[in-house]
Amino acid sequence: MPRDIDRKQTRKAQRLIRKLAAKGGAAETTDPETGEVKPGEGKVEYSHWENEFLTEVDQRLEKYGSAFADLSKGRKEDALSALQTVKLKEIAAKARGKKRKGLTTKKPLGWRRRPKD
Repeated sequence: MPRDIDRKQTRKAQRLIRKLAAKGGAAETTDPETGEVKPGEGKVEYSHWENEFLTEVDQRLEKYGSAFADLSKGRKEDALSALQTVKLKEIAAKARGKKRKGLTTKKPLGWRRRPKD
């Protein structure tokens, strides 16, 4: 029995993935007229894992309309699982030049009531 996946969400996820993949393209470009090699402008250096993640998720969205099969990992009408969405947000933050901060930046409970030294 096939799942009913919202096509709007699939297209939105594909658009985001392709946009991020384009930002992480080749670090150098070749001028077609002169053959001169120019450094890439505004390109992001993705790790091997991030490049592989973007291409595989894009392929799954293209083929199946969804990038996950296990319904315990996300809602059945979503195109991406919860963890895939988080990873895409991290890659998007890297592309914007910002690093996502994890739970280590949260302040401990009761930090306001502590006496100041």
